[in-house]
Amino acid sequence: MSTTLEVQELPRKLVRKFLKLGASDAAVRLNISNSTMIRFSNNNITISNSFKNVMLEMYVAFKERRVTGTITDLSQASIERTVERLVSTAKTVQPSDVYAPLPNGPFKYNKRLLKVGKVAMEPNILIDHVNAAVNSAISAGAKRVAGSLRSMNDKTVLCTSGNVEASSTKSAVALSVRAFAADDATGQFATVAADSSEFRPEEVGSIAGEIAKMALNPVEGEPGKYDAILGPMTFAHIVDEFGSAASAFNVDIGASFLVDMLGKQVASQKFTLIDDPTLHNTYGAEPFDDEGLPTRRNVIVENGILKTYLHNSTTAKRHGTVSTANAGIIVPTPFNLVVEAGDKTFEKLISGIDRGIYVTNDWYLRYSNYREGDFSTVPRDGLFVIKNGSIEVPIKGLRLVGNMIKLLGSVAALSAERHWIEWWEVETPVYAPWALVTDVEFTKSTL
Repeated sequence: MSTTLEVQELPRKLVRKFLKLGASDAAVRLNISNSTMIRFSNNNITISNSFKNVMLEMYVAFKERRVTGTITDLSQASIERTVERLVSTAKTVQPSDVYAPLPNGPFKYNKRLLKVGKVAMEPNILIDHVNAAVNSAISAGAKRVAGSLRSMNDKTVLCTSGNVEASSTKSAVALSVRAFAADDATGQFATVAADSSEFRPEEVGSIAGEIAKMALNPVEGEPGKYDAILGPMTFAHIVDEFGSAASAFNVDIGASFLVDMLGKQVASQKFTLIDDPTLHNTYGAEPFDDEGLPTRRNVIVENGILKTYLHNSTTAKRHGTVSTANAGIIVPTPFNLVVEAGDKTFEKLISGIDRGIYVTNDWYLRYSNYREGDFSTVPRDGLFVIKNGSIEVPIKGLRLVGNMIKLLGSVAALSAERHWIEWWEVETPVYAPWALVTDVEFTKSTL
């Protein structure tokens, strides 16, 4: 492979090459990622690997005809084949109904966002993090502990035909802990941080361990409608789905429950959701989007009202508005989802419920109807009956069934405390509280 400096010159060279070949627009994004993955089970580290990955993402347009491609083999032969294939395909692909040129820079970026993260990456420190999480989970009541820790140090270089040449760096560490008090008594918690001062592995382990201990000896749950407390892991999953549904691309293709909902009530007045990549030293912080526009804070939902879809230049033109700086050149996406805090403690949320269920985690969220937002998901790990304002009995065997708009419309209260959640069920980092949601339906699980 070429030297690092030569690799970082590739975006500029490739954009020039695409333009010489007649393209109207081109953008090339280079990502160089150095990461370490530590996996642990039965209270011990089992695998520790370090990786370096280099990826080129290329976009080329001949007016309305647009294509993208991604490669990880940066040999000259591979790059030349990819360029030839993209140009050939772009000249013949079905044209889009809208042509929007890439934004014309140069732009000024928030200097604090060009270098995000101050995380210790030394192997001994990462091992100490894992041990701290495991020991905390055991102290809280777990018998055995499993999970993963990832540390990341990424560099991004972006060049576009819109006179954009920009680069940024980011460091972060992510931890997921699953604690077992018994085979059927488990708890999980996860977090991500871009600054060592915000990373608390002991807290993650302790929460997972406490849930596992509480979940000992579960009984079969009774189907029905309950007031529910959705923990940060579960509520983050719901919010991540909402963020994806807010993408104007998904709206345009009908794969969203937010079609024709701008300016309408889509959630409770208690619910405000913001996409904020300008929050310095958070995992989702970004200085620019894939088109080179400076990122900005976007209020998606304000007091239950849908205020905006997330746009790139093409979707913005189709909708007669301006980009929200959320490119994805093809599919706009959120960066950093923040749920505005409520004013209740977790204990206060619980104390107001006479008959309810506390859901600490979930997985396998599936839609029966994307357009309407009808879905179901399987509670995972600790699941509890709430009676007369207190957590009473661990249960199992239920599935949460609902509608996204109805569920968010039934949010009655949110906690003041929030946690950054990111793991394989929550791809976009979400700053999530505990949520009290009324009239939630639970059916018998088939898993």
